[in-house]
Amino acid sequence: MLYLKDEAQTWVNASENTAEADDAVKHIDSNGAVLTARNTMTLIKYLSVKGGSFMAKCVTAVQNISLAPENAEHIEGRISGKQIVILTEFVKKPLNLRRCDPSRCYKNSVKTNFSD
Repeated sequence: MLYLKDEAQTWVNASENTAEADDAVKHIDSNGAVLTARNTMTLIKYLSVKGGSFMAKCVTAVQNISLAPENAEHIEGRISGKQIVILTEFVKKPLNLRRCDPSRCYKNSVKTNFSD
């Protein structure tokens, strides 16, 4: 019979819990970024919607996504008020323009070049 000290037992339990968390399905977009639920994504390709009478255009926002727990390639989101299933290879996270440096922005560099 083998007994572990309390410190060793808590270490063993913690390592088992992290192993279970690593087995969870991770949804990854076309650029390799990890997706989370309730994000807004952007389409990178024109997609014809099966069962719908419209075509989703490139750069269309997919709002309020939800992740399929059993399949890492599927997400659900809203386009034009309809809930559809999309493959993760056709979406990307939009750029957050508020975080960019204004001095490096193209519009600002053009203004400074022509203002001289």
